[in-house]
Order: sequence, then C-alpha cells, then structure tokens
Amino acid sequence: MKNKKITRKISQGVYVLTTSSGGCVVDAVSQVSAGDNPYISVAVMKSNYTCELVKKNKKFALSVLGRDVSGNIIDTFGLKSGRDIDKFQNVDLLREDDLPVLKDSLGYMICEVIDQIDTGSHILYIGKLVEADVFKDTEVLTYQYYQEHKDEYIRFETMKGKIAWVCTMCGYVYYGEILPDDFICSRCGVGKEYFEKREDA
Repeated sequence: MKNKKITRKISQGVYVLTTSSGGCVVDAVSQVSAGDNPYISVAVMKSNYTCELVKKNKKFALSVLGRDVSGNIIDTFGLKSGRDIDKFQNVDLLREDDLPVLKDSLGYMICEVIDQIDTGSHILYIGKLVEADVFKDTEVLTYQYYQEHKDEYIRFETMKGKIAWVCTMCGYVYYGEILPDDFICSRCGVGKEYFEKREDA
C-alpha cells in the first residue's frame, strides 16, 4: 500500500460515544438511512472497553464535538481507558433517555442497537435514532481539523536527550532509536506510519 494516510481525507466528525457507564472518542459515524428514526452507524475498536459496554447495554449516545471543545474531553475520552478511571467523574454531563451526554458539545443522538458487524479490528454498530437535540449551532470538529490542530487539544512531553516517537493520532510516546516496522500503538491501535520522530536535546 503506497500511502493509506489518504484515509484522513475522508470527511467525518469527531464524537464522544457514551453508554451508561463509560465512553470513548469515535470518528467513523454515518447516517445510513432516512425517515423519522434513521439508522446511525458507528465503528468502535474492539480493544476499547467502551465496545464491551455497548454490547452489554444495546444502547448508546453520540455527543457531537465542536471546534471549541475542551482538551480535557479529548484527553479523558480519547487517551484514557474506562478500565482504569471513571471518565464521568470530572466532566459536566446531562442525562437524556437514561444515558449521559456531554454538556460541552453541539448536541447529541441516542440510538438503540439493532445490528452489529465484526470488521476485524472494530465492531460496526447500527443503531436506530430514538432521541436527539441541538445545543448550539457552531463549527463542528472534523477529523481533518483535529489532525491539523491536534497540538491544541493534546498535550504531551518528551524526555530530553532521548529519541521519541509520538503518535500523531493520540499523543502516545515511544522511546527508542528505531520504531519497529510492525509497531502498533498500544493506546489507539494505529501503525508505525502514524508516528513522528522527535529529538529533544
């Protein structure tokens, strides 16, 4: 494959998917039907704790993030695991249809799971939209904008005098002279091609 980074040009937003007891950042969200209760699809990495929660709960909410979203939201739901922390502890939430949604968002969609497809690395959930609302009408945070301005949302530090490889997707830092060809980010699951070399004297 010559350069799969072209997938970053696929137009999509950035969302926080939540269930009754956890959540994570997702970007592969699409409306796949029309009508009063359209179907919404979302892909969740199988290794994510949230994927297990959606399977159990059969219901999920999607909070739509704007460009002005707090970096704390990205850090909490994108860079940490619900196996280790309570992600809801320091985040302002509303409860809608018995699910938590983020106040710091443009609005939300609540879906009941009607089907799921195993795509290998992810589970693609198909949900029927049962509730939704708009909080504010400002610019949406797209995946491309996030990639171009991720330093505004993700803060990381590297150790002086060491060669660091930084994941451009999540900010994970790996130290070593060489990044192995088969290296996979332990935090977000992307490959070597998404890492940038940093050398701090």
